This record gives sequence, C-alpha cells and structure tokens, in this order.
Amino acid sequence: MLTPAFDLSQDPDFLTIAIRVPYARVSEFDVYFEGLDFKFYAKPYFLRLTLPGRIVENGSEQGSYDANEGIFTIRLPKETPGQHFEGLNMLTALLAPRKSRTAKPLVEEIGVSEVSEEGVEDDDEEFDWEIEQCPYEEVPESALDPECRYGFGNLRSGVFQRLQDELSDVVDIKDPDFTPAAERRQKRIAAELAKFDPDHYLADFFEDEAVKQVLEYNPWWTDLYSKMMSSSKKNQEPEDLAALVSFSEEEKYQLRNFVNKSYPLDKRAHHQVYYSLIDILLAYCYETRVTEGEKNVESAWNIRKLSPTLCWFETWTNVHEILVSFGRRVLCYPLYRHFKLVMKAYRDTIKILQLGKSAVLKCLLDIHKIFQENDPAYILNDLYISDYCVWIQKAKSKKLAALAEALRETSLTKAQLRLELEELEAAALLVQEEETASTVGAQSVSGQQAAASSSETSDSEESDSTASPETKDSDAEEEKPRESESGAVNSLLGPFVEKSSAALLLDYGLTCRNKALPRSDVGQGQLPAPSRATGASGSLIQELGEQLETTVHISEPEGSAAGKQGSVWERDGRQTPED
Repeated sequence: MLTPAFDLSQDPDFLTIAIRVPYARVSEFDVYFEGLDFKFYAKPYFLRLTLPGRIVENGSEQGSYDANEGIFTIRLPKETPGQHFEGLNMLTALLAPRKSRTAKPLVEEIGVSEVSEEGVEDDDEEFDWEIEQCPYEEVPESALDPECRYGFGNLRSGVFQRLQDELSDVVDIKDPDFTPAAERRQKRIAAELAKFDPDHYLADFFEDEAVKQVLEYNPWWTDLYSKMMSSSKKNQEPEDLAALVSFSEEEKYQLRNFVNKSYPLDKRAHHQVYYSLIDILLAYCYETRVTEGEKNVESAWNIRKLSPTLCWFETWTNVHEILVSFGRRVLCYPLYRHFKLVMKAYRDTIKILQLGKSAVLKCLLDIHKIFQENDPAYILNDLYISDYCVWIQKAKSKKLAALAEALRETSLTKAQLRLELEELEAAALLVQEEETASTVGAQSVSGQQAAASSSETSDSEESDSTASPETKDSDAEEEKPRESESGAVNSLLGPFVEKSSAALLLDYGLTCRNKALPRSDVGQGQLPAPSRATGASGSLIQELGEQLETTVHISEPEGSAAGKQGSVWERDGRQTPED
C-alpha cells in the first residue's frame, strides 16, 4: 500500500482533506470517518489519519474528484462548529496510530516476536499497518558508562563502536562511548581556545563590509514574524497565526516518510531536548544568514560545527551556557567571525520559537535535508534531527513560548565568551591610533618642510620683487647721471661741433674768397660748390664774420642752455676775427 500525498485545511464548520491519488481506480474507493479517525482507500493507496478534533457524519459532508489533477477533496463537518483544530500541518503526527498517543512509552524488546504480543489479528485491522521501523538496534548498554550517552534526549549509546570510521569525520569528540559529559566539555573548551585566531577576528572586526551585508539579509521567518506582530497588535486570536507557516510539497513528503515514535523522556531529558533545540536552531540561523538562504557544500559543516550538541554531544543545564558556547564557536570556526552575527542569530532564534512549532519544524526539515545530502553528515539525522522532526510535532506550544521567553531574557557580552575580545579590540584600536598619529605626524613634517621650502621660495621672490623697484630706482638713478653725463658731453661737444663747423666754414670761406655765401643756402643746409677765385683779405674777413654770425644763429638749439651756449659761441665767434 502507498501512502498518498495529502493536505488538511479548515474553516469554522468544516475540515477539508485533499488527497492526491493520480493512479487510483476511481471506481473503487472507500472513505470512513468517525470521531478522531479518518480512513481512505483507493487501490493502491491507503491513508489513515488521527485527527486533532472530532468530526461527525450528519449529511452535510461533501466529496469531489478532479480527474485532471487526480485529487479527491473531502469536506467533513466538525462535531463542534467553530472549534479550531491545531496541528493540521503536523503530518507525521496525523499519520500516527491512535493508540500511540498514550503517556506510556513505547519500549521495543529485542528478540520478542510480534505475534506473541499482538496475538491473532481481526479482519477489521486488515489495513492497520503499525510496524515500527528503526534505523538500527542499540547494543546492550551493560558494558557502557551511563554518563557517556548522546543522541536525542541522551537515549543513544554504543553507536560509535559500529560507526567509528564514518563518525570520525562528523564530530570532533573521540571515543564518545567512553567520554563522560564533563570531560567532553573540557576538551571542547580547550579545542576552541586553540582554534581561536585573533588576527582573523580583528580582520572581520575592522573590515566588516561583508558582515554588514549579511546582517542586512532578511530570512524567510522575518516576514512571518512581522505579520505575527502586526496581527497581535490587532488582537487577533492565536489560531489565526498558525496558517502563517506553510510547507512545500517536498517538506510534506519528508513528513510522510518519518516513522512516528514516542520517546521515554524523564524531566531532565525533556529539559535537555529543549536546550539542545536552541543550540541547533542557533547554528541553523547563522548558516541561513551567511549564505543568504542559498545552501552550499559548506552548509552541513557550518551547522554541525557551530552546534556543540551535534559536534561534541554536549549537554546543557541552562540557556546562558548555550549562548556562550555558540558565541565562542562562531568566533573560532566559520568564515565570518563577528560578534554581531552571534547576536543576530540569537534574535533570529527567538523569532522562530515565538512563531511556534510549525516554524521550528520547517527549520528542522531544512536541516534534515542538508544533512541527508551530505556524506557522512546524514548520520546526525539518525542521532538527532529525525527524532526532533517527529517530537516537535507533539511538543506543547506553551513550552516553546516559555523557552523563547527564557532565551529573550538571557543576555550575552563579549567578556562572557572568555576570549579577551575587548582587550584585543582596545589594543588594536590603540595601534591604529598610533599609526594614524605617526602618519599624520609624517604628513605634518613633510608639510612643514614643503611649507618652509615654499616660504623660502616666496621670500626670495618677495625679496626679488621688493628689490626690483629699488634696483629700478638705482638703475634709473644710474641712468640719470649717464643721461646728464651724456647731456653734458653733448653740451660740451656742441660748441666743439659748432666750432668745427665754424672752422669748416672758415676753411670753406678761405677757399671761396671772392664769392659771398647766400643766407638761404645756409639756412637750408646746402653748401655751394667751392670756388677757386681769389680776392682781397679785408673783404674776405668781413664776409666770413657775417657768415659765421649767420651760421651760429642757425644751429642754435631750442633750450635756454643752448641759447646761452650759442651766445657764448657768438661772442667767441665775434672775438675770433680779432684774434
């Protein structure tokens, strides 16, 4: 017989069961329901459910079949209209036989035949398949230390004697069958201290761009938590929040394949199961956040390495030591080692627990899938995760709420991790400040040197600029004497030039004895052609005097000094004939 895929939903008056039977013979099917029992048969499918609430046959029940999809849809009236059925998405629990819901634990005795216990079966129980399947049988525990237990609820022991080769790559502890819990913790703490790398931690502390991106990611439970909080503000009933978490077809298939069990747990074991659940969820929240929901080949390693429950078979006595252990391992093993990631995973775990066991179950199913696809991490499913997936469906919602509240009230600081994080950060900040100060000092020295050189250059330029007008003044002053000297030379040379001109005229006049020089020709600067004629000396001297006077008056400059010189030379000219 095949167990078909199915889904349950409800409204205030009816319970709706959708059963997918694509290869069934539709002409031959049977449906039975009464009280808490529901049975469906259509060859080769058989489905038996133990419902969380009572249903009744009163004529208002309905049924339909979709031939295209191969789905039977059956609507059954509730015995108490308006009653809310809890746990309709806990498919494994719904598949459990009714008699397993007792307070008595189911204990399997090895070597006892099942026929001797059950006797001869009646014909009415033809389809009542209740054979329990176990992954493997436990060895006798008489030779094992009772303090060396592990697994879900510390119910397992002796497993490592048969699977030592496989488990050595999964867990860090060696010989767990002969290592008590106290010794496991000592070895775990020593291994964490040896693994802690201050350089890696400080690198993530100062260069936290990738960490910031991871912190900003919103996993799937963030939106559900926001909806739950908004619904609580609107004073909606708690049962209205149960529909927030939905399961995919793959997850439903996982739930149908689990073997339903009951677990003989005492009070101490119950506390241990709840505490270990926190530890596993913390590791899962970290893994989901750093991979941003995209699983990779390191996902199984991250979860089991960050959870001391899975890696060291650790046992717990309170919530605070769980947080301390998780925080230490986050800062020792994975790629991103930042305290903010520890606190973010802590808050994510609180949200998941507050969302209820449906959200917790969804996380456990995801972990189960990750481990199942990883060799040899799948062994952890047999030791822990499969049992958690079955147990959580029967857990009390109030206990999960109380667990979330206990976790919320627990605080965690860096000093409590005992890794000297604050001292490392303070020393690193001091070194950073010194490096910054030295860099600033070097820059200031180079700046001062540059400023000094620039100031010297500017001073020289200023001195040049300030000296240039003085130099110009001195040059001007030097040029002034030169001009005065040249002027004086010119003024001194002037008479000689005029005198030489007079001498020239005199010589010329001597050669032109008998011919008079017209004033118009002299005024125009033109000299007549020399004449070879000779005459009397008296008339010549008189004529030369007149010509000399005319010549001196024509060459007289415009200045007064020149006039004075002209008058001097005029007197000299007048005295020349007397000489």
